[in-house]
Amino acid sequence: MNSEKKCEVLCSQSNKPVTLTVEQSRLVAERITEDYYVHLIADNLPVATRLELYSNRDGDDKKKEKDVQFEHGYRLGFTDVNKIYLHNHLSFILYYHREDLEEDQEHTYRVVRFEVIPQSIRLEDLKADEKGSCTLPEGTNSSPQEIDPTKENQLYFTYSVHWEESDIKWASRWDTYLTMSDVQIHWFSIINSVVVVFFLSGILSMIIIRTLRKDIANYNKEDDIEDTMEESGWKLVHGDVFRPPQYPMILIVIFVAMLGMLSPSSRGALMTTACFLFMFMGVFGGFSAGRLYRTLKGHRWKKGAFCTATLYPGVVFGICFVLNCFIWGKHSSGAVPFPTMVALLCMWFGISLPLVYLGYYFGFRKQPYDNPVRTNQIPRQIPEQRWYMNRFVGILMAGILPFGAMFIELFFIFSAIWENQFYYLFGFLFLVFIILVVSCSQISIVMVYFQLCAEDYRWWWRNFLVSGGSAFYVLVYAIFYFVNKLDIVEFIPSLLYFGYTALMVLSFWLLTGTIGFYAAYMFVRKIYAAVKID
Repeated sequence: MNSEKKCEVLCSQSNKPVTLTVEQSRLVAERITEDYYVHLIADNLPVATRLELYSNRDGDDKKKEKDVQFEHGYRLGFTDVNKIYLHNHLSFILYYHREDLEEDQEHTYRVVRFEVIPQSIRLEDLKADEKGSCTLPEGTNSSPQEIDPTKENQLYFTYSVHWEESDIKWASRWDTYLTMSDVQIHWFSIINSVVVVFFLSGILSMIIIRTLRKDIANYNKEDDIEDTMEESGWKLVHGDVFRPPQYPMILIVIFVAMLGMLSPSSRGALMTTACFLFMFMGVFGGFSAGRLYRTLKGHRWKKGAFCTATLYPGVVFGICFVLNCFIWGKHSSGAVPFPTMVALLCMWFGISLPLVYLGYYFGFRKQPYDNPVRTNQIPRQIPEQRWYMNRFVGILMAGILPFGAMFIELFFIFSAIWENQFYYLFGFLFLVFIILVVSCSQISIVMVYFQLCAEDYRWWWRNFLVSGGSAFYVLVYAIFYFVNKLDIVEFIPSLLYFGYTALMVLSFWLLTGTIGFYAAYMFVRKIYAAVKID
């Protein structure tokens, strides 16, 4: 602590330089051309490279305002005119805060920032002695350390440490890393999303206030009832609208799977908390699934509980296990250890599965949801539907507005996961999530109303698929991002990208589909409760 080091040599005996073999040189050159970063941690703070950007480029140099940002880690090296150079000298700058203490007490120092300035200095310009110290070249006379992948390369690995006192307190030390430099973009995104929600609200208001009130008033007239039934179609299917769908067990399993939506990129405390929440939320998922299953006239509650506890987690675990095998094959430190995977399996079958069964048992025994109209014994014949009532067309139409409300935030999330950026805009993310919930609910109500007006009572599965339509656009955007923003050429990194993307799209589809389904279900119960049925 607080010990200055001007220049120290690493990885060498006496004053002899390090020799990289041809194979090692080729590997280092590949990693540099692939834009690899190096990550270090000091006192639980990640190392960061300072970037100074000027906001007004055309103005005078004196009037230019510097916008300081931090890049996570530092680049392994750089390329220039088809030559490859390695960053072999690291200048560490550690900022510390001295705590205010009473007299006669020893000061305590706390590290509040960890920066690095990487440099490339060739072997001839570095002078090392037998004690492990070295002398850096003065000024900018030195040349960078080139790495030739076709032969052996000799070089020194060196570092220096500089300490600076800072006014930043321990509690605020992460603020530097997580500075929001693009707040305006996020506010524009929020405003754009709110406009989308108001647009949907206007459509809903027209349907509910004008059309629905007119329909209900006409339906409830005792005279001339035959003419009114011909005017609009949604009352005609009152005897079939609550007819249970095909495969109700799978439908309900998919609904409650939304409780397990996780980000595959999260590490540490966030992932641990999410896993524990998923395990212990099983009792609530089982309860809601059991009650809905009984409402849909299901009888095999044990099989339903087992599917609820295993279907979605099984898909997630299977994909992650396969991807982890490829990561193991590459000897990557990012691989999940085998004992950790066994521990997760034990938590899944030892905690989550029993809790789902417990919740399902009580949910199945509880009174089912009360539907306002009875279901006919004989299903009604469904008239031929127009082309725009096709499921895929519905997915395209229903998904574009919720996706438009959140795609800007999606860009920053992708950048944080795949492009080495910090993401800490959870306040904006929560606002966007609320807007997403509202827009999915609204578009789901609009779509189910149009479907019932077309006298198609098979709305259960269709509504779930259509409400999750924005997941299709997330998939398309992920492919676009891979092709245009990333420079991934190897097989295993590409497999990891699309494997994790598949998990994200699946979870997002389950989430938005479930939100849309429950919104549509409440809407359908509400409108049929307002109609007098003979």
